[in-house]
Amino acid sequence: MPAFAYRSALIVGAGTGLSASLARLLSKAGLKIALTARSTDKLAKLAAETDAKVFACDASQSGQVTGLFEELDASVGAPDVVIYNASFRTRGALVDLVPADVERAMAVSAFGAFLVAQQAARRMLPKSQGAIFFTGASASVKGYAKSAPFAMGKFALRGLAQSLARELQPQGIHVAHFVIDGGIRSDRRQEPADKPDALLDPDAIAQTYFDVLRQPRNAWSTEVELRPWVETF
Repeated sequence: MPAFAYRSALIVGAGTGLSASLARLLSKAGLKIALTARSTDKLAKLAAETDAKVFACDASQSGQVTGLFEELDASVGAPDVVIYNASFRTRGALVDLVPADVERAMAVSAFGAFLVAQQAARRMLPKSQGAIFFTGASASVKGYAKSAPFAMGKFALRGLAQSLARELQPQGIHVAHFVIDGGIRSDRRQEPADKPDALLDPDAIAQTYFDVLRQPRNAWSTEVELRPWVETF
């Protein structure tokens, strides 16, 4: 399916990292961009750069997600592409974890993805076309010590993606899960001088999402792992 079969994209959990790279690349490809986050103050520059519409939404709240899609319907139209990039992390020893924080991690990383995918699918199914992409992590496939809540959320996200791929792809909706297995480069996180390319470039990750988006439906990917050369398996 050509990339330009898609006309608009919604990025949930937008910020200054990977989601910003995605917004820039998709905007350059001609897609209309909508950005959403709990706090939208940080999105002004990116919105101006990509001519994006900005919406405030806590993706873990059913009413807010329903309201977001209704607002999109009434303003810019339902998105053809939805990328779920939201997550919440809390760390600590099992005996010290705050239950409310663990609940929040599950709600943002997994339940919010379900809510967004449900609203997106309801709009894509009548057209038999669309794409729903989920951003996973190393924790999607391996749980680390003192990081149980993040693994719980990301494992659930991966399960959601696999289930939806089997349900929705035969109906024309491309579902894919991306395992980002490594650190992502940012202004605050740079590679050591002796290990160039030790961190994932957010622009390179975004390019992979775009390449998957352009796949013909006779050869759709449902999961892609990305890692820098220094990352162990």
